Amino acid sequence: MTPFVTEVQIRWTDLDAQGHVNNVMVAEYLQEARVRFLLPGPAGTLLDNGCVVVGHQIAYRSPIMFDNEPLRVEVAVSELGAARFAVAYRVEQSGRTAVEARTTMCPFDLVRQTPRRLTADEHAFLAEWRVDAEPLRPLAAPVLNGRGTPLDVYTRWSDPDRYGHVNNVRFLDFALAGRVDMTSRADASMARVGMDNPDAVRWLIARQDIDYLAQLRYRLTPHRVLTAPFALGSTSISLTSEIIDPDDGTVCARARSVLVCADEQGSKRLLPGSARAALEALLVGT
Repeated sequence: MTPFVTEVQIRWTDLDAQGHVNNVMVAEYLQEARVRFLLPGPAGTLLDNGCVVVGHQIAYRSPIMFDNEPLRVEVAVSELGAARFAVAYRVEQSGRTAVEARTTMCPFDLVRQTPRRLTADEHAFLAEWRVDAEPLRPLAAPVLNGRGTPLDVYTRWSDPDRYGHVNNVRFLDFALAGRVDMTSRADASMARVGMDNPDAVRWLIARQDIDYLAQLRYRLTPHRVLTAPFALGSTSISLTSEIIDPDDGTVCARARSVLVCADEQGSKRLLPGSARAALEALLVGT
């Protein structure tokens, strides 16, 4: 089966301080490609009537740099059930694979606020694009149960999508904020390029998974991100984050990420000794 192919434009504002496309914007590109895949056909009812993202798995194979030429994105259906399906993507830039990803989705009745089954037309359309895609290895992490470095994060008026809840991509913004805050507080060597540290090394994200457990809506009071390391490699750090409602303790999402320490050319380098010592003191287990 040939996948659906579309193009997604890169905007100059998508770049971060390191000069490549920010990892959160990759989820934005996936969303754009997914909408272009679903909206024109019989499964467009999923977007019109309600469909929620249950989780993402995003593997970053190489940095995406700014280019006037759009990215090429392949989209297909890798899993299909009666009330759930998974979308597989491959993002290419200049002929090389930059990202491989999976998104699990569930049709949702916005009036009753409950999951629903796929209609016959929706299921038939998705079945036409079904492929055998090799699954991405799950990125498991311990549950924090209140542990981790806390950071209050505020929703913005522009964060809700057409369904009235905070868009799935924005959750990754919150996880990113918690990740940068926790690591840069842990040790000065983990300050990012662009922060007040002339000796800052580069940190590249190699993998990011997130599971969505509850909706967020715009409000004036903050939500909270808890972030902690759970594994250290010679050149990498595995982190887990939970986005919670501090008012009642509801866990709204759980995210996992792998950061790789790199030099100015983007090649892996050993973790700074001071960062390793600081992170070892913060490690969480089961």
